[in-house]
Amino acid sequence: MNIWVVVSLVSGVISVAAAVFYYRWVFQQDAGSEQAQRVARWIEEGSQSYLKKLYVALTMLSVGMAIVLAIIFGLQVSPGYGFTIAVTFIFGAVSSSVAGYMGMSVAVKGNVRTATAAERGLVPAFKVSINSGAVMGLAMVGMALIGMSLIYLLTESPEMVLGFSFGASMLALLAKAGGGIYTKTADIAADLVGKVEVGIPEDDPRNPAVVADNVGDNVGDVAGMGADILDSYIASAVAAMLLGAALPNVSADQRMMYTVFPLILCMLGSFASLIGLQFVRVREGGKPGPALNSGTVYTTVIFAAMVAAVILLSDIDTAALWATLAGLITGVVIGFTSDFFTGDDRPPVVETAKVSGSGAAITIITGFSYGLISIVPSIIGIVIAMLIAYFVAEASPVITGVYGVGISAVGMLSITGMIVSADAYGPIVDNARGIAEMAGMSPEVVEVTDILDAAGNTAKAITKGFAISAAALTVLALFSAYASEVYQAMLELDIAAQPMVISLLDPLVIAGIFLGAATPPLFSALTMLSVTHNAFDMIEEIRRQFRERPGILAGTEEPDYVACVSLASQDALKALIFPAFLAVALPLIVGFVMGPEPLGAFLGGAIFTGILFALLMANAGGLWDNAKKYVESGYFGGKGSEAHKASVVGDTVGDPFKDTAGPSLNTLITVMSLASSLFAPVIAAFHIF
Repeated sequence: MNIWVVVSLVSGVISVAAAVFYYRWVFQQDAGSEQAQRVARWIEEGSQSYLKKLYVALTMLSVGMAIVLAIIFGLQVSPGYGFTIAVTFIFGAVSSSVAGYMGMSVAVKGNVRTATAAERGLVPAFKVSINSGAVMGLAMVGMALIGMSLIYLLTESPEMVLGFSFGASMLALLAKAGGGIYTKTADIAADLVGKVEVGIPEDDPRNPAVVADNVGDNVGDVAGMGADILDSYIASAVAAMLLGAALPNVSADQRMMYTVFPLILCMLGSFASLIGLQFVRVREGGKPGPALNSGTVYTTVIFAAMVAAVILLSDIDTAALWATLAGLITGVVIGFTSDFFTGDDRPPVVETAKVSGSGAAITIITGFSYGLISIVPSIIGIVIAMLIAYFVAEASPVITGVYGVGISAVGMLSITGMIVSADAYGPIVDNARGIAEMAGMSPEVVEVTDILDAAGNTAKAITKGFAISAAALTVLALFSAYASEVYQAMLELDIAAQPMVISLLDPLVIAGIFLGAATPPLFSALTMLSVTHNAFDMIEEIRRQFRERPGILAGTEEPDYVACVSLASQDALKALIFPAFLAVALPLIVGFVMGPEPLGAFLGGAIFTGILFALLMANAGGLWDNAKKYVESGYFGGKGSEAHKASVVGDTVGDPFKDTAGPSLNTLITVMSLASSLFAPVIAAFHIF
């Protein structure tokens, strides 16, 4: 089994090396004209400035949290245990930071190079953009594999890998929420003043918020979204490892084999993603969307074949194969289901665009309704994957049903390298379109970047559906891992004779469910209110510049882009304080005050509402965005029409839905579950009720 762990570690190194190779290749491409490079520098400097402030704040938070972990576990278990768990926590936070920084660094290099390559046509522009996105996908998977494999190799303790996962998830939550607040602050302000009030195009250089908007794409959709999926990726593996280590009625060797099996799946997925990326190609005159989808399909097939070969040639029970395939297939199906509700030529988007001619209210009602409907297929898919994985594994004489659910989550997330590469492609081509507009490139270049951008929106919607569904299975596995950790702790304390039971007849359990169910809506409200408050400040700044400096709209004077960038950075960081408290402190307060069973109920309530809200927000937001783009492409009156104005309002409502609150909910429920599992031994020993 140690050999498999070493191979997993090596695969992580290979994945990071491939990311570095792609980074160097992108950097060697033509960066374009001086004007294009000037615009790109504005975006790069703004992105670097925000990430520097964010990582300084997160460093202080991580060090503080590590000290708390060292003290609590040092007193409860042993000083050595406390120190080790603190170190793994810091390692997880650093790994998440490095992956996010690598992805964002190449994104701000790849955007201008994609725009420049578009002068030569669709094919070279697509190649630059997807190779840029691959840096994020491969770096993220590589850092996760290196971290998990190295820690397990040194400690042979899944609990220590849990500390690594908690560190990565803490940083991911704040990176995604902060990046989401930043990007939507700028996006909403730029759209409402630029498009609606003044009537200038989306990426017009006369808009003072246009650079901040493009910066937001990088800090929110590249660094933030990458950290978000990294969090689920690691957490799913850790949950399955904890469940494998707790398998009853198996030998020590078998227990270690099933503990390491999630790392084997992640390793095979990294190789499958590397191979699948080679199939992502587009022909001149073709569409990027099918090319991105074909990469996902090829990666899925290659991964499934690899897993089948490893399991059939080893002593691993074939039930683990079916559980893995159940999660894998369901993840892909759910991802493409999101495409039906958010695709730019799908019936829901077309209908929402059509009714926009009757005003913004109808636009919002229609998009919100389709968002609610979109929950159903994903939930059905999650339920099917969970039931298949559970009962197939439960029928095995070796593994348990909950272990099967954990493995299905790992199976779903194992192809993350390919999924994140396609997701990071989206903001890169979005930036490329903005640079082409701001640098005054030819209409043909803008048209090529528009084609790339349309596929990017759909790719992001598919990724969000995939990520939310994977998070659902992950937190279900983490929930089981939490119950297992509590039971093991109570056995050691001689206060439990049977596994933890959560009864709806217990008023403390009911209280826990209600508190947990209320947390995701509260978190969503806080993050979206942060966006509206910050956007209000930026709108006033844009209006002030237009009012006091009329030369800006006349095109004779350059706006103060730095003012909007600084405003977005400062406000986004301030808004992170209370969401961080909700994620970590609230479940621990519930646990220490009300006990292990009510905390389990709290996690259950948060999981149910969190998944529903995340699906609704991601799909409704993507639908409103593409309805606006559908109108802008010339349908139902085109740009400047009443339908266009209403669709812009709908898109503005959807922005914090799909890019701030919705994706952050995945990480919220994961962080709460990880914190509960990590502190389970302490909560089992010390609680008031």
